[in-house]
Amino acid sequence: MKSIYFKDWVAGWEWVSRIGLFLLLLSALVQLGMFVLTQNYMVSYLGAQPEDIWFAVMATYAGIITILPVQFRFLRYFETRSYLLFNIMIAIVLNVLCMHAQDIFLFLCIRFLQGIFAGNVIVCTLTLIFSRLHPERARSIGSAVFYGTMLSNTVLIAMVSGVIVESSDWKFTYYCLIFFQLLMLVVVLVMLKRKAEFRRYPLYQIDFAGMIVFGVTALAVAYTILYGSKYYWFTDPRICWSSFIAVIGVALFLYRQHIAKRPVVNLGVFRSRNFLIGLCLLAIYYGGKDSMNLIYNYAGGVLKWSTFQVIILAACNMIGMVLFLILSIRLIVVKKVSVTVFFAPGFALLGLFNLWMSFLLTPNLSFTDLIVPVFMQGAASGLLFVPIMIYVLSSAPGHTGSSGLIIAAYTRFTATLNSFAGFYNLQLYFNQYFKEGFLGYVTSENPNTTEWLNATKANFSSKGFTADQASSLANSALSQAVNLQSQLLTNRAIFTLFAVVLIGLALLLIFIPAVAKLYYYNKNKKVLDPAMM
Repeated sequence: MKSIYFKDWVAGWEWVSRIGLFLLLLSALVQLGMFVLTQNYMVSYLGAQPEDIWFAVMATYAGIITILPVQFRFLRYFETRSYLLFNIMIAIVLNVLCMHAQDIFLFLCIRFLQGIFAGNVIVCTLTLIFSRLHPERARSIGSAVFYGTMLSNTVLIAMVSGVIVESSDWKFTYYCLIFFQLLMLVVVLVMLKRKAEFRRYPLYQIDFAGMIVFGVTALAVAYTILYGSKYYWFTDPRICWSSFIAVIGVALFLYRQHIAKRPVVNLGVFRSRNFLIGLCLLAIYYGGKDSMNLIYNYAGGVLKWSTFQVIILAACNMIGMVLFLILSIRLIVVKKVSVTVFFAPGFALLGLFNLWMSFLLTPNLSFTDLIVPVFMQGAASGLLFVPIMIYVLSSAPGHTGSSGLIIAAYTRFTATLNSFAGFYNLQLYFNQYFKEGFLGYVTSENPNTTEWLNATKANFSSKGFTADQASSLANSALSQAVNLQSQLLTNRAIFTLFAVVLIGLALLLIFIPAVAKLYYYNKNKKVLDPAMM
């Protein structure tokens, strides 16, 4: 079949078009993964705090989900090739500005704009991917390509940026990204037609007001959740104002969607029970998979692995995800296996990973100790992500259009935000809890503590330090040991908490359908028995 978007020569080079579209999608998604290895450099360069970097990431997400609802209208009006070229060129300009920005507020504004133009490229590329697939397989394979790329883009960009930041200035990562985007301009010019053959719809009755309200609300919610603990919540006027804007913004947005003739989001999507169940599963998955970040922090912070070693560990995780993603999609497309079949084993596998890590963490693990559980975590993501997304999208009522996809993106934003803030607050709570427990035993009256300090002092004295220096170094070593053990126990507690939730959910997914089937069987049996008599 002749494509309305691609030049005629592309039809005979299917893999060329697939690789080109994958790289085009990746060029937009890497905007989210840029801070994986460069965030420490950004903190020192801009004088920012860790919360500022988290907010910069969420500002990009906010830009993507703000522009997402109107994208489907833009793509039915603008020429696809010109639209892509324009957005990529603006993205290049924003990267240049981002690289040279020295004010944190300006940097955050640029990040929000980067999210808008990255969202434009992402949705347009997805449209092109779907156009290359058979309608029966478009949802499954298209979702696999998009969400697989989204999950793995952080590792892919880290493999490049990891080498760069170890050998040259961190800004060189931006030069590589800009070069990548320039290459994508060539790909778009070579692959796509100047004019696509589709019917255009005028840009009228677009809810720009709702879109602006939503963008402001998303930023206010992100600010409140990320900075709340830092500023002691409502004791600080900044948090009071941001939370006020967030609450009013949510109310205005929902009211706007209710009265608008062409709303950004059709609220009727929430009338589907299966859609709500799917959103809950998606949110739990997002939260459960992010415990993997504790492993990366543990490997780099406690085990003192190099950046490249952490990247190799992440690559093992990505391999597991890709292999099981291919397996799940093949079973869904070829074998016609129901997507719900993957839920229980996927969450069980994710729960077992967390349970395993809750027992495994020690101050001296090797790469071989972590490779299997890390691969398992990737396998769980491969089993869960696309089946859950297919379930969510297929459960949305047909008359709601793209609202299911938009709400799923909002869920991603909220879950990632809660992941940032949730892990931070959980670590604060457990770290303080375990540290206070240790300090109750680490006293001068405790013979074990006294013996350890005396041995450590003698060790430092034997190396030429004075008595005062040896005493100070021994106390410092004791403090570091307490902090290390507190952090390890904190990580174990979080992994245990996640393991209980995820394994409990897996059991519910197994038993609830079985109980419901038994209930309906007995109910139908009671109805049929009198008729048979």
